[in-house]
Amino acid sequence: MKTTIQEQDGNLVAILEGRLDTAAAPETEKAMAPLYNSQGQNVIIDCTALEYVSSSGLRIFLGILKSVKPKGGHVYIKGISDDIRAIFAMTGFVNLFEFK
Repeated sequence: MKTTIQEQDGNLVAILEGRLDTAAAPETEKAMAPLYNSQGQNVIIDCTALEYVSSSGLRIFLGILKSVKPKGGHVYIKGISDDIRAIFAMTGFVNLFEFK
């Protein structure tokens, strides 16, 4: 699992590549720490190269959302595959996040 964080047009962008499973979750969560600490910036989670997400990965997404929203930011999910969108639909996450 590879996680890249960058700033683009005033937004924080996390690019996820690989499988966000239970084994990769702790390292990925550490790599995504700048997103938790954002100060009202919008966060874009680019899932174009994300192959799989487990419940541990979904917990990370939810934690970022809970951290960013109270500070006035939005969390956008970008480039999500049909398989991962199905997981978001089954868990109700499609109602929590905004998609690009």
